Amino acid sequence: MRKILITGSNGQLARCIADAAVRFPQFAFTFLDKSELDITDAAAVGAYFRGNSYYACINTAAYTNVEKAESEPERAYAVNAEGVRNLAVNCAEYDVLLLHVSTDYVFDGRKKVSYVETDATNPLNVYGASKLKGEKYVTESGARHYIVRTSWLYSQYGHNFYNTIVKHASAGRDLTITTEQTGTPTNANDLAQALLQIVQDESADYGVYHFSNEGSATWYDFANAILDAHPQFKEVTLAKTSHYPTFAARPKNSVLETDKIKRPFKIAPLNWEESLRMLINSTYGKE
Repeated sequence: MRKILITGSNGQLARCIADAAVRFPQFAFTFLDKSELDITDAAAVGAYFRGNSYYACINTAAYTNVEKAESEPERAYAVNAEGVRNLAVNCAEYDVLLLHVSTDYVFDGRKKVSYVETDATNPLNVYGASKLKGEKYVTESGARHYIVRTSWLYSQYGHNFYNTIVKHASAGRDLTITTEQTGTPTNANDLAQALLQIVQDESADYGVYHFSNEGSATWYDFANAILDAHPQFKEVTLAKTSHYPTFAARPKNSVLETDKIKRPFKIAPLNWEESLRMLINSTYGKE
């Protein structure tokens, strides 16, 4: 039985992988949080890999607070870059397949159509820059690897845009959401399934892949779809704004093209609206 290590087990993606794991009985999973394996501690990571044997490592540990990263870049780089290097060099040394999750924010958003894997990167903020440096460490490590960029990740778990909208709407608060950015809301449950399928169907075509749900939306479109799918939120007022001030600059367009990932793996991403409805139905359908 192939053993799979999942880092960052308290995060939303790792929790979604835990839910998806039941559909992959051929794998034995180990989920570790920061207290059990701090990826920024090079000595600890080295000792762990020396003492344990794995077929693959899926790294979901990340510093994801885009705004806060601007004021504490050292922490962002420690996790998203140096921590990733620690994992990558050990995966290379012990022949462990590494799946590393990255972001659409490695792009500057100036492209008018969706981004392909070979497009030039040019992050606008510390978060994106730290994730890009992590990508480079993985590529340079010599490990068998897949770097999977995703976008606008949400789920029923943790702190994300979906849960924030539901929280505010449940409190009866009116909302003002930006139309300035376009991307693709991506259900972390779908990404979890895709990552495990990649491990299952490992291809020699290693490298960078994009995974998101299909289609595109503004943050306003995403919020509107969330409210529309919850009948109890019909009275909540949702307003548009073309400018919403943020500390960190964000790409105006970060839609990812996903054709490449469909070829070597049995992956067919759902439309983002369909996937959102499925999540809401599974979470609230019994109410």
